[in-house]
Amino acid sequence: MRSVAVFVEQDSGAVRRTALEMCTKAADLAKELNTASMAVVVGTGANAAADRLKATPVDKIAACEDPIFERYLLDPAVDALQSALEQAGPAIVLFASTNASKDIAARIAVRLRAGIITEANEIAVKDGSLSVQSPKFGGSVITTVAIKNAENAVIVCRSNSFAAREEPGKGEIVSLPAPGGAGYRATVHERRSEEAGKLGVEEATIVVSGGRGLGGPEHFDIIEGLADALGGAVGASRAAVDAGWIAHGHQVGQTGKSVSPQLYIACGISGAIQHKVGMRSAGTIVAINKDASAPIYDFCDLGVVGDLFAIVPELTKLVKERKGAA
Repeated sequence: MRSVAVFVEQDSGAVRRTALEMCTKAADLAKELNTASMAVVVGTGANAAADRLKATPVDKIAACEDPIFERYLLDPAVDALQSALEQAGPAIVLFASTNASKDIAARIAVRLRAGIITEANEIAVKDGSLSVQSPKFGGSVITTVAIKNAENAVIVCRSNSFAAREEPGKGEIVSLPAPGGAGYRATVHERRSEEAGKLGVEEATIVVSGGRGLGGPEHFDIIEGLADALGGAVGASRAAVDAGWIAHGHQVGQTGKSVSPQLYIACGISGAIQHKVGMRSAGTIVAINKDASAPIYDFCDLGVVGDLFAIVPELTKLVKERKGAA
């Protein structure tokens, strides 16, 4: 029986929220399939991350902390993960839908001669096989793919598709040998992190985005105020990013981040198809725009026609009052 594995991204021991979601899902799938679940974590801080993963329901955590992962690009991570999977035997492997994980997932699929499904937002067990749901063409088509007899399968999962659950499982931590490094040529000389706020839009359960309707960068403070009050992240449309009002790391849309938060609030965003592609899978979409004919009103769940400069600060005030009274 195939095991269910998760490749966990971490940064100096801090585990990405998406990884916690997938560890929970992996454990649930493994239980239904009567098999084992495993998480694989590598790089500086892997041991600390492994301790954090003990709070999830996974059975085994394979960790490898070695300088080689910082010295080279993704090749060592691919080799280490391949080694862990070969030791575990046939497996269903879950990855987050991030640039690094998608790169590793593609290489692992080739090495294991496995099929790969991307942008999955639902995985279920039906008649002993896996059924994977994945939106295509900007979400206008939903595909359902069955994984039946293949030994290995790779699934890249969207953020916020599964609920993370704090429920310690067996949590057995095992050491994974460091890859040898033979043939590695691309080395890392410097790492720079783009500032994208306290919480990345791709992992946030609540996203408040601003667009051209803000009129300038100085008005993003009201977006930040509402996002902070709700405990969410700040997003932006391409128009706002292209104008230099906010960093590209905040951009939601076809050429930015694809997000699936429980709540998405679009302020001063018209709702062009390029933006819609990146956020249409949100649980609830709220639009605030003074243009009653804006395209976003065709697909939002709640539309407020009015001046965002009056509405957003008042909404922020009400949220803070409710939280203070709770």
